[in-house]
Amino acid sequence: MTGLFLWSPSFSAKDRDPASTEERRLENSGKVMHEILNIPDDIPQDLLDKARCVIVMPSVLKAAFVFGGDYGRGTMVCRTGEHFSGPWGPPAMYALEGGSFGFQIGGEATDFVFLVMNDRGANSLMHTKVRLGGDASAAAGPVGRSASADTDAYMRAEILSYSRARGVFAGVSLEGSTLRPDENANRKLYGRSPGTAAIVLGSEVSTPPAAESLLAALSKSSPELRR
Repeated sequence: MTGLFLWSPSFSAKDRDPASTEERRLENSGKVMHEILNIPDDIPQDLLDKARCVIVMPSVLKAAFVFGGDYGRGTMVCRTGEHFSGPWGPPAMYALEGGSFGFQIGGEATDFVFLVMNDRGANSLMHTKVRLGGDASAAAGPVGRSASADTDAYMRAEILSYSRARGVFAGVSLEGSTLRPDENANRKLYGRSPGTAAIVLGSEVSTPPAAESLLAALSKSSPELRR
């Protein structure tokens, strides 16, 4: 009886719609963003308004790194239009790999949020794997809606990173880790992969319904880019 109980969920997972994993990831990313933007000490407004793209990695578990998964998975959404001056566009799926960040995660799920602060950082992430602190300058982001973001560290950083674990939201350094497009997940989500840049800039695909909550949260909180 025990063997049947253990085998049955595995069978169901194998037969599940291949897009459903990506769709759930998008839904969870929207939930994470809604919750973070509705706490008192969240992302400073001026930083969010200057961000070209936002990456959300929901519910990353330490077990993923201990047992060889070696990554967190989530999504990136960017402002569309020339120089990222338009509304938030469709999501592309992303993976977070390597570094020592696995050891910073406790037994509970940890959410990660990244702000991509300039055109160079955004364009790099669309086309290749980016190592934080190497290929792109990175820093732990400040918190507090009215916190000053004018210090040299924040102004120089191309990517600012945050984590939320056990209800605590804070800036976190993930230098040495890498972010890359997850083309396999993009193919599952859209039925094809026209390329990450074409996806996030809104020229090739429509926004999946599962991403509507994420885009709604960002559009409400930061409807337009402020340089």
